[in-house]
Amino acid sequence: MMVISIIKAEYIGEYIIQFFFSDGVERTIDFSFFLKNARNSMTRKYLDKNLFKKFTIHYGDIVWNDFELCFPIWDLHEGTI
Repeated sequence: MMVISIIKAEYIGEYIIQFFFSDGVERTIDFSFFLKNARNSMTRKYLDKNLFKKFTIHYGDIVWNDFELCFPIWDLHEGTI
């Protein structure tokens, strides 16, 4: 089984991030629906675009604020959140 990781992620704008995966797959994912419909205040605070843009790639995974917000790599690879 191949281990998939994120090698690069670029903020495009309006809560959209383009992902580049280790197997050559590229996905562009819009997080706006997820964030706008989140009930958890810890998640909704990422509607602040300046905060949302401060993600990092940590061991092949995208994370915000020391894993305060993260998503399963396979879901991102499939283009779903």
